[in-house]
Order: sequence, then C-alpha cells, then structure tokens
Amino acid sequence: MRTFHFPTMSISLWSILNRFNTDKAASYSRLSTGTGHFRITVWDPALIVAQIASVQCLYYFTMCVWITIISYVVGTSRSLDIIFEFKELSKVNSEKFVIAVFALNALSGATFIWRIVERYRLCLDFSCTIHTIHLAACIWYNRTFPTPFWWLLNASCAAITCICAEFLCMRTELNTIPVNSGQTPKVDL
Repeated sequence: MRTFHFPTMSISLWSILNRFNTDKAASYSRLSTGTGHFRITVWDPALIVAQIASVQCLYYFTMCVWITIISYVVGTSRSLDIIFEFKELSKVNSEKFVIAVFALNALSGATFIWRIVERYRLCLDFSCTIHTIHLAACIWYNRTFPTPFWWLLNASCAAITCICAEFLCMRTELNTIPVNSGQTPKVDL
C-alpha cells in the first residue's frame, strides 16, 4: 500500500477509502470529529432533496385542503386554477378567498419546515425554495410571467413562512436538554 509522508501526518490510500466506510454514528459524534458542533455537519444531498420534495408535496396538499375547506365555507368553486392561474388572483370576488388560502398555507408551510427540516438556519432557504418551485410551476402552467399582485402575495407568504418557521425552530432549539434522562436526580442543582 502506498503511503504518503507529510511533516505532521501520514495518509494512506486505505485510510482514505475507509473514511467512507466508517460507522456513521461514530463519525457524527462530537468527540470523534473534534469539531465541537452539536449537530451533524456532513453534507447529505439525498436528505436535502428528500426534505425539499416532502415539504413541496405537503405545501401543495395543504393548499388543496385549504381551498376545499374555504371554498365550501364561502360557496365558490374549487379548481387548480386557484393555485396556478395568475388571472384567478386578479378577480375581485375571489381575491380575499385566495389571499386567505395562501396565508393559511404559509402557516402550514412553516410547520412543515419546522417538523421536517428542524434547523433555524435553513428556514429562509426552504421558504425561498418552496416559492421558487411554485413560481416555476406557475410559469409553466400559464406560459407567461406572473402579475404584480402574484409577486406581492407570494413574497409576503414567503416572508410569513420564513418568520414563523424560524420562530418555531428557535423555540425548539432553545429547549432545555434533560440531564437525568428519566431517572431521579442525584443532586439538586
């Protein structure tokens, strides 16, 4: 086996290949990596893509649920045009209905980011990703660029999603960590 010698370390090809086959639980711990970070710092693209896909699917699912509930209460028709059609937003009679659907779905999106992503620093990224994918879907559906009202509505919904998700994630991350793990404490601190 070839070994390369450097002044402070020695690296073999075998140790580089074994680095990818080590036990993930051991490599993620604070003591084995020596980085001192609490969370896993390994970049996992499969996890990120799975989180984006699940948050986006739940975003559209809850939008359909909110459209069904609110259209039943208001007495309007249900259609996918409410989600994707730009002209649907400019109708005067359905404008408040659509604003309510998008606002409630922004709150739902914040809870999805909170429960699926669980990271304060990633809330803005995922909120922008949700609405960027929605922008691409709307442009593909309409074959034209959005109206100014659409931009205003989706920018405000992205802000609501991001702020609420950051708030929920911060509250979760700032929870106290139980030290006694279910046992009676030995010392009264």
